[in-house]
Amino acid sequence: MGSKQVYSCAILCSFLLFSVVTCRDGAATEPGCTQSATLDVDVSWCFRREIPKTLFGLFFEEINHAGAGGIWEELVSNRGFEAGGPYTPSNIDPWNIIGDESSIYVTTEAASCFTRNIVALRMEVLCDNCRTGGVGIYNPGFWGMNIEEGKTYNLVMYVRSLESVELTASLTCSRLSHALQNLASASIQHNDVSDWTRVELQLVAHETCRTSRLDLTTSKRGVIWFDQVSLMPSDTYRGHGFRKEFMHMLLDLKPRFLRFPGGCFVEGDQLRNAFRWKETIGPWEERPGHYGDFWKYWTDDGLGYFEFLQLAEDLGAAPIWVFNAGISHSEGVDTTSIAPFVKDVLDSLEFARGTAESTWGSVRAKMGHPEPFPLKYVAVGNEDCYKEFYEGNYLKFYKAIRKAYPDIQIISNCDGSSQPFHHPADMYDVHIYSNASYLFQMKSMFDRTSRKGPKAFVSEYAVTEPKDCGNGSLLASLAEAAFLIGVEKNRGLCVMLLCRDIVQMACYAPLFVNNNQPGWKWIPDAIVFNSWQQYGTPSYWMQTFFRESSGAEFHPVKITSKYSDSLAASAITWRDTDNSFLRVKIVNFGPDAVNLTIRAHQLRAAVDARGSRVTVLTSSDVMHENSFRNPRNVVPVTRGLPNAGKEMQALLAPYSFTSFDLALEEYKSFAEM
Repeated sequence: MGSKQVYSCAILCSFLLFSVVTCRDGAATEPGCTQSATLDVDVSWCFRREIPKTLFGLFFEEINHAGAGGIWEELVSNRGFEAGGPYTPSNIDPWNIIGDESSIYVTTEAASCFTRNIVALRMEVLCDNCRTGGVGIYNPGFWGMNIEEGKTYNLVMYVRSLESVELTASLTCSRLSHALQNLASASIQHNDVSDWTRVELQLVAHETCRTSRLDLTTSKRGVIWFDQVSLMPSDTYRGHGFRKEFMHMLLDLKPRFLRFPGGCFVEGDQLRNAFRWKETIGPWEERPGHYGDFWKYWTDDGLGYFEFLQLAEDLGAAPIWVFNAGISHSEGVDTTSIAPFVKDVLDSLEFARGTAESTWGSVRAKMGHPEPFPLKYVAVGNEDCYKEFYEGNYLKFYKAIRKAYPDIQIISNCDGSSQPFHHPADMYDVHIYSNASYLFQMKSMFDRTSRKGPKAFVSEYAVTEPKDCGNGSLLASLAEAAFLIGVEKNRGLCVMLLCRDIVQMACYAPLFVNNNQPGWKWIPDAIVFNSWQQYGTPSYWMQTFFRESSGAEFHPVKITSKYSDSLAASAITWRDTDNSFLRVKIVNFGPDAVNLTIRAHQLRAAVDARGSRVTVLTSSDVMHENSFRNPRNVVPVTRGLPNAGKEMQALLAPYSFTSFDLALEEYKSFAEM
C-alpha cells in the first residue's frame, strides 16, 4: 500500500472516544461503586490484521505425574521393576507381597531378557498348602487403579520358570469394612516357560472400583520370574494409549501447538537423568525408563518421544520438540565436546521427519507411523541462557539444524523481550511467573518490545504467588486473561500503519497435576485429576475464551474510563463452520461493577441478535476455586444477547472476564474482498 493510500485510510478509520463516569471522584476503590466505560472497536479493514495461526497452544511437561499416572493410561506403576535402580536386590515399590515371609520370598535379580532394563522380579513360593486364594504379588498402580464395570483391560507380562506355571491374574478392590473383592480374573497355565515367555490376556470387569489393584497369585510351590507387567484399558483415545477424558479437555482448547516434554524434565538435575529420546522409542518392553530427578519420581517412558509426536498429531497441534542442550541443572558439557549431542538431535529430527527408508525414520515406521511427523519447531534447552556453555552449545545446534533442515524454526532460551539479542534464532523463549497484579500490568509488555530480530514464544506463564493463586483461583485466571489479551494485541507502535507481530506462540504451565501426589510439585495447574476424575481450574476455563483467536482477525480497541487501569480488552472477528462473529473480550480486574458501552465502528455487516451470546467467568469471591466436590464452582456461563448491536450496553461484574460474541450477517473478511 502506498503512502497516500495509507494516509487516506488513516483518516477514514479514525473515530472519537468518550465516556461518562457515574461514580463520584475518588470512589473508584469503594466496593459496590458502579463505574462507567466506553469500549470503541475499529472493525475497518485497514486496521485489521491476522493473528498468527499458531498463537495459542499447550505445554506438556512430565511434572506432577502428568504423564506417568496421568494422560498415559498405563495402570501399573514400576512395570519393569527398574524404579529401585540397576543394583539388586532393590526396592520394588509400589509392588507388595500377598502372603507372609513364611509362604513367599520376593526379590529382584539382574535376570531379564531385555538388555536395556535388566532387572526382573523373582518370586519363590514356599508353601505347599497356601492360604486361600494363593500367595503372590500385587500392584496398586498410581494411588489406586480405576477399574470400571464392563470395560476390558489388556494385561501383558513376561514370565519364566523351570517348572510349569499355574497363575491367576486378578483385578481386586479393597472397600472400607469389606474383604478384598474380585472384579475380574483369568487363569494362566503354561507347561514350558523355561525361556522368557510373553503372556497376554484380557480382564473384563464386572464391577467398578476407583482404588483397585492387580494381583498375580499362585498356590503352586516353586520359583517364577516376572518382568514388564503392563495393564492398560482397551479403549484409550484412538488406541494410542491416552486417557480419553484428558484428550477431550485438551481438544476443547483447540491448541495450535504442543510443546514437550518439558521444562526441567528435559534437563534433569544431573545430566544422567535428563530425557534421552532414544531410550524412549521402540517396543515398550525394551525401554529402560529413567528417574526424573528434578521432579523426584520414576517414569517407565511408555510416554516417550514417539508418543509425544503422536499426541500432537491427535490434537491437531504442531509439535515443538524441546531437547537437551548438553546442560542440566548442575552440569554442562563443554562446547568442544558437544558434537555427540548435536548428532543425537539430528537423529531425533530424522526419526520424526525422515522417510520410512531412512535410518531413524525406519524405526518410526516400525512403530506404526510410516508417514513423517510435521516437526517444524525445536527449542534448544530450557531456561539455560545464562549457564556457562549455553551460547556456544546453542550455536553448534543452530548451525547443524539450519544446514540439515532449513525450514525448522529454532527457539533460543535467551529472552529478547527487554534486552538486545546476540545470536541467530527464529524465536526466543519467555517465561513469566508472578503475582496477579504484576501479570495484569504485563498486558502491555509487548507494546514496548523491539520488533527487530527474532520473535517471541511465551512458553510458560501463570500466576504463582500463593496468596493470589491458591490451588487455582479466579483472581489468577483474570490476571492471566489480561496478559493474554496483551499477547493477542501483539503489536507496538506502528510506522505508517505497518505493524509487525512479535509474539508467535503462548502457552500456560503446568498443564496437569495428580491430586494424590504428596506435596504437589507445582501449584497451580490447569487441570487437576485423580484415577477417575478431573476438573479444570479457572485458569483452564480462561483459556477457552482464546481458542478461536489463532488465525482470527484482530481489531484495535480503545477504552475510555477513569476506571481503565482495571480493564483490559481486545476484539477479533472469527468464523465457525456456518457463521462469523465479532468477539469483544474484556477483563474487569477491579472490585466495582462497570456500565459498559460497546461501539463497533466501520462494521460492514448487520448484527444478528438471535445468534449472539455473552459468556462470563466470575464468582462471588475472587479467591474461589474448583474442586472434585464442586468442579464447576468457577466456570464460564453463556447466555443469549438479545440487545446485541453495533452499539450496545452491558454490565460487567466485579472481578470478571466477559466475552461478547456478536453474530454477523453476510460478513466477509478482508482476505475475501
